[in-house]
Order: sequence, then C-alpha cells, then structure tokens
Amino acid sequence: MGAETVSVRCCIAGGGPAGMMLGLLMARAGVDVLVLEKHADFLRDFRGDTIHPSTLEVMYELGLLERLLALPHQKVPRINGQFGDLTLTVADFSSLSTQCRFVAFMPQWDFLNFLAEEAARYPTFQLRMHADVTGLIEEAGSVVGLLANTPDGPLKARASLIVGADGRHSTVRSLAGLPVEEFGAPMDVLWFRLSRRPSDPGDPVGRFDAGRIFIMLNRGDYWQCGFVIPKGSRDQLQGRGLPTFRDAVTQLAPFMADRAGELHDWEPIKLLTVQVDRLRQWYRPGLLCIGDAAHAMSPVGGVGINLAIQDAVATANLLAAPIRAGDLSTRDLRLVQQRREWPTRMTQRVQLAIQNRVIGRVLSGSDRLSPPFAIRLIARFPVLRRIPARMIGLGFRPEHVQTSIVEALS
Repeated sequence: MGAETVSVRCCIAGGGPAGMMLGLLMARAGVDVLVLEKHADFLRDFRGDTIHPSTLEVMYELGLLERLLALPHQKVPRINGQFGDLTLTVADFSSLSTQCRFVAFMPQWDFLNFLAEEAARYPTFQLRMHADVTGLIEEAGSVVGLLANTPDGPLKARASLIVGADGRHSTVRSLAGLPVEEFGAPMDVLWFRLSRRPSDPGDPVGRFDAGRIFIMLNRGDYWQCGFVIPKGSRDQLQGRGLPTFRDAVTQLAPFMADRAGELHDWEPIKLLTVQVDRLRQWYRPGLLCIGDAAHAMSPVGGVGINLAIQDAVATANLLAAPIRAGDLSTRDLRLVQQRREWPTRMTQRVQLAIQNRVIGRVLSGSDRLSPPFAIRLIARFPVLRRIPARMIGLGFRPEHVQTSIVEALS
C-alpha cells in the first residue's frame, strides 16, 4: 500500500502550545492547516501548566477567554519565595494592565484540548494524532513537505510552509540541520505530587536554602512539587535512599511531614533535564521553527509555554496573508525570527543570570543562605515586585492578534 498524500498550505509538526495555537490562528485566518502530533493524546504529566497573563490576553483578543476560564484552574495573583529566613512576595500580578492579573494553573492537556476543539470549528483545520514525523520532503533546495508514520500507514504531507513546533527535542530542526547554540544549566528538576490539605498555604512557594531549592505549585487537591538538584546528580541522590530524600522534602516544607510517605518509590518522581539553547537561524526555505524547537527555555519563571505562544501569534500575524496569497518567501520567514529573537534573547539572558548567580550559588552552598541583593531590594521596596511580575506575566514584547484574525468569525 502506498503512502497517503495530503496537500495543505501550512503543515505543523507538534501539537504542543505553539503548534496548537498556530493551528487555531491559521485556521481562523482562512489558511488550510494540518497539525501532526506524534502522541495518541495530550495526556502527559509534569508539562508546563502555567498560563500567564500574556497568553490570557491573547485568549481575550480571540473572544475565548470566558470559555477557557470555565475549565478547572487555579488563579495565582502572586508568587512567594523564602530565601533562608526571609519570606516575601517576589511578583505581584495585580499591577499589570491586562484583562487577567493572575497566572492560571491548568493541566496542559486541558488547554491543548480546548485549542483543538476551538480550531476544529473551522473547515480549514485538521489534526492528526499519532503521526510521528520521520523526514522532510525537499525539492530544488526548499522544504515542501513532511513524511510521517501513522497507525494507518505512511503519510506524505505537502505544504507551502512547514513549521517545526515539536519541542526541545525537535525532529524537524534536527532533520533540517539548523545549527543550535547551547547555553547549559547548573540544575535539573525532580517533579512529583503530594496531596494538599485545605489548611495548606494557597500561593505557590519557592524555598531557597543552602544547597537546596524546593518549588510547590498549588494544583487544587495536590501540590506539584519541584526539587531542584545539581545537574546530573540524580543517581547520587537516589544512592542515598528514598528516606533521605523524603527527609529533605519535609525539612524544606515542614507542613508536608504527614504526607511525604506518599512517595513509596522513585517511579513517580520524574526527572526534567534542564537545557537552554537557541537556533542561530530559525528557518530554511519553506520551513520555520518556533517555540522550544527554536529556543529551549529554562524552567525559571515558567515562561516557556507563553513565549512559545507569543511565537505562534507573531507567526500567524506575519505569514497568514502571504501564505493565502501564495507568495510566501524566505524573507517572510526571516521576519518572524527578527520579530521574536530579541524577546527570546532577553528572556534567556535573564534566566541564565538567575541560574548562574542565584540557583548555581544556592545549590553549591552548604553555609547559611544570604538572600541575593535583588531579593533584599524587593523586600525593602515592595513596589519593585512589579518588575518580576511584568517579566514573568508579560515578558519582552508581548504579541497581540491582528484584527484580521480576531474578526475571522464576523
């Protein structure tokens, strides 16, 4: 049996936040678009579940905010931190001039399913699950399609534009041979769940102590916990035994002492290997990478999803019209990188500074922790909380959906 062949204007590899948002925006703009997602569903745990004010603003501009917030979620108006003996609010989103002055914690699979359902309202949208990209189709120096394996057999998808939105381990960017600049990271993160009691604190908390960092995110009936460890040290930590790890958790969060025993073995404790990188060039003729495929972000600030969505908005704004007109050029692809590279660079610069000057120092220290100078300033001048609130909540150069896409339903 021969391969199935389909032709669309835009084919997107990857059904994560960048891919699904771009698929929705392209469909609303009248571009026939196909999204290929290698998994059979969106149900994967410990993915980024934060929807920041910048993304909520995009949903408002699309007229989808009210329906999105009807889904189960937690509103987080501030982020707290404990640095040694000093406890303070690090970021207060109430100062933002946006529709939503909070971060919404929502399982990523719910968010992606929501985008897929909204996109499916348009006849120009297709989503193929369980479609694993295996190759590029190239003609005369341009990328003109993708090859994928599906449960129904091989698939050839031909398109005017191929978008790699398939994450930090992107198959598309690897196949395209796009050069990557690596920046490194001093840490990895162990993610796990512990049950939450009604009497527990409500806001997310980051605990920084000598040699240890512990993050707790309120997910309603459970805590999503991140135990930050020095890069590559998981085996050493496991060698000390699970009781020692449980003791470290309860030392950092004493109110968890009655439920640390829920960690019966290492299996539910998942490793996130932190990497920070960026493509030197995000495109080739006929192909563009966005989101983590173009720039893997540190988990610092939890901004990776929202930066990816900003990429998707900019891509739709800049490319929908030339794709519809059939005159998409490499110059158009270059414009996307030029638009999004500066906010990416600035965000990564801030993340790397925090990694190297704060996180690395905390993890390597054994003496009593002295709060960083910036934290002491925020403690003394609370108005400064607006700076991290804006950087986390909106980022550098937040994007807005063009009127032609917003009004697509009218």
